[in-house]
Amino acid sequence: MAKELTKTQRRILDYLVERKALNQLPPTLADIAHYFGYKNRATVQEHLQALAKKNYINKSPKLSRGIKLTIEDKFFITRPILGEVAAGNPLTIYPGAIDSIELPTIARMPKDSFLLRVKGDSLIDANIFNGDIVIVNPNIEPRNGQVVASVLDDAAVVKKFFRTNEAIELHSENKQYEPIIVNPNSDRFKLVGVVVGIYRSMVQ
Repeated sequence: MAKELTKTQRRILDYLVERKALNQLPPTLADIAHYFGYKNRATVQEHLQALAKKNYINKSPKLSRGIKLTIEDKFFITRPILGEVAAGNPLTIYPGAIDSIELPTIARMPKDSFLLRVKGDSLIDANIFNGDIVIVNPNIEPRNGQVVASVLDDAAVVKKFFRTNEAIELHSENKQYEPIIVNPNSDRFKLVGVVVGIYRSMVQ
């Protein structure tokens, strides 16, 4: 049975989980030391030994990339990415899944929610960046100031939502972009859902 982790052990385990989610090779001791800023690889070795002792990983001493998650079935759920959504100028929306990703189980998915990959930089001041995966819940009525995904002229956009008496305003969180003003009754606009979560890789 897996045991409780220290803060540092959790960070290293999260790093291993992220690499697995991105289908990357297991890291070497040097990779881990460089990522976390350790000058001594022996420190990394100690943390890995602790993770192995607590049944989170197996490590083969004969392989430089011999780290394997031992309870990975509990960590990952494969989720489809249904399209790319623009944080900037609109992008063409896709009719079906364009990709999939193994999300850690801590990234909880509300019922009927789905994933979109963000493209662009118009929400950087809201800490939503190019390449982020957003979790969209279509069953929530948006409130002013919430980030929403919508379809505008057959293109998908993700913006901050504001409703006035006469219009819906879709705002960026980047001064380089002007708000998009739309008629809520227009056929060219459809609200898709509210962004309820963001998944961002730790691994660049």
